[in-house]
Amino acid sequence: MSVRISGLLPEAFHGLFWDVYRRRHREYWLMGGRGSGKSSFVSIALICLLLADPMANVAVFRKVADSLRESVYAQMRWAVDQLGLSAYFTARLSPMELIYQPTGQRILFRGADDPEKSKGLKVEKGYFAALWLEEASAFGGMEELRTIQASVLRGGNGITLISYNPPVSAKNWINAEALRPMDGRLCHRSDYRMLPEKWLGENFLMQAEALRKQDERAYRHMYLGEAVGTGGQVFSNVQLRSITDGEKDALSVFRYGLDFGFAADPDALVCCGYQPRTRTLYLLHEYVCAGQSIGLLAEHCARLAGDSLVRCDCAAPREIAELRRLRVNAIGVKKGAGSVEHGIRWLRELAAIVIDPGCCPVAAREFSQYEYLRDRGGGFVSECPDRDNHTIDAVRYAMEAELNRQVVRLRKGGLV
Repeated sequence: MSVRISGLLPEAFHGLFWDVYRRRHREYWLMGGRGSGKSSFVSIALICLLLADPMANVAVFRKVADSLRESVYAQMRWAVDQLGLSAYFTARLSPMELIYQPTGQRILFRGADDPEKSKGLKVEKGYFAALWLEEASAFGGMEELRTIQASVLRGGNGITLISYNPPVSAKNWINAEALRPMDGRLCHRSDYRMLPEKWLGENFLMQAEALRKQDERAYRHMYLGEAVGTGGQVFSNVQLRSITDGEKDALSVFRYGLDFGFAADPDALVCCGYQPRTRTLYLLHEYVCAGQSIGLLAEHCARLAGDSLVRCDCAAPREIAELRRLRVNAIGVKKGAGSVEHGIRWLRELAAIVIDPGCCPVAAREFSQYEYLRDRGGGFVSECPDRDNHTIDAVRYAMEAELNRQVVRLRKGGLV
């Protein structure tokens, strides 16, 4: 029986499939909401990976062993059936495994609630080419994931696939970890809108649409897989995604901002693109580093901004003067009473702040995790913390001209 992989996977997963099949990365982080297709993709990709290498075996983990049979075990059997290979696989429940009869290769299923089982995980033939950690947000943190990786892959060239629905809080360990840049890691986001409607069924689509109308925030979390926050997030308009070539080509305004780091704080240099027509801000590039010389910072300014104006924190006149001596077109922004609050409000009222986590990982983390301060009772107050906001400040400086234009328009209209 011949099966076309492209017919089993939505187009959004085609490129990812070949990346996994050729093992171009060591870790694959797949995040998405309900019906996003990530689990179906992983199960099909793992079967194909196993068939491509007669020495390859696969280990599949969830946090709790009791949940294996009705989830990942059933998912892998579905993939075997979809690929027309049911006659070649034997399914066993104790121990829970799938065996490819022609070669004896195995897919083993374990729960992380019994650490000793992962330590002693072995196969009679070959090696573990892949480890799947499903619903990874249920695990206790990266230390637990790394322990399982070390026990199963044992430092070999195996790959790890980590799939999960992002928790609601952007500060949750797995959401924060996904924003951290790491060599050999590929992150992939998907949601149900990327799948053919006939795959999802009418009831699924009706339920998704009903929730969207009833509670958009819950819909964005449950179906779009967004970390919508705890209710105290400052920026609810942040979009973490790739920026298309079409969006970049349509940009007419480019701005550069620099927040100086003092003591242990880093310098933060950003490049922003702004589309006034849609009131959308794009963060295109960042350079964030602590403890560097003013000469090295000047080199990065020249590389990123060229001759363009770089708007800086006016609280550092000596540093600005030194940058200018090094031929950086730097100026200090004017700051007064309420300037921080005004800048934050302007950013919050934009239609969208689009950040590519691959290009701007620090900005992605700071903007998505920035929350109002809490009072003693744990409630949020309308005051922003002065910490973990280096790229946010740099963006405010960069967009000073647009902020001032809004102030002028408001004054002319008699509103302030």
